[in-house]
Amino acid sequence: MLRVRIDVKRVTLTFDNGPTPGVTEHVLDILSARQIKTTFFVLGKNLVSPGVRALAIRARSEGHWIANHSFTHSVPLSEQPGEEFARREIEDTQDLIGDLAHPEKFFRPMGGGGVIGPHLLSGAALQLLRKGKYTCVLWSSVPGDWRDQGGWVEKGIPDVAASDWTVVVLHDVMDACLPRLPEFLSRLESLHVEFRQDFPDDIVVTRRGEIVSPRISQIMA
Repeated sequence: MLRVRIDVKRVTLTFDNGPTPGVTEHVLDILSARQIKTTFFVLGKNLVSPGVRALAIRARSEGHWIANHSFTHSVPLSEQPGEEFARREIEDTQDLIGDLAHPEKFFRPMGGGGVIGPHLLSGAALQLLRKGKYTCVLWSSVPGDWRDQGGWVEKGIPDVAASDWTVVVLHDVMDACLPRLPEFLSRLESLHVEFRQDFPDDIVVTRRGEIVSPRISQIMA
C-alpha cells in the first residue's frame, strides 16, 4: 500500500511587549484551553508593577517561558549605542525577571516593526549578551497584529505554510492579537501543525553567550 508522507509544519508562538493587565490573562486562558506552551518576551518597565509581574508569575507557573525583550522598548539598541543604555535595557530587565527566567536567559532585541537588520544590536549590547551568557533569538514571522488587528491572521497563516518551522511574533498588548487569537490557533490546528516551545537554530544568534550564527553580521550596527 502506498503511503503518502505528510510534512508537519512546526510553529513556535511568542508574545512580545507584555504583560498587559486585561490582555495577558485572556491570552493565557486561550493557550491553557489548547495546551499550547509559548514564550513571553516581557518588558522590564511593565514588571516594575507587582500586579503586572503577577501575570508573568502565572505564565511561568503554567509552563510558559519568560524572556527578556528590553526595559523601555523605546528604540533599537544600535540607535543608543552606549554601554549604559544597553545595560539598562538588558540587565535591568533581567534583574526584574529574576527567578522567573528560563535557564537559557533568552533575549529578543527590539525590532522597530519586525525588520531584521543592523539596527537591532550595538557593540555594547553584544558584549553584555556574551558576558551575561544570554541566548539571543530573533523571529521568522511578524504578521503585525498591533498595526492591523483585523488582518494579521491572513498574513500569519501564509508565513506558516511557507516554512518548515516558523517562529511567530504576536503581542499581548491592547488592540493587538487577542480578538482573533482563537481563530488563528484553530486555523493552525486545521493545518495539523506541531506547536513547539523551543527555537530553531536559524533564528538563534547567541547561545549562552557564544555566537552561533553568521547572522550576527546582519544585526550589528
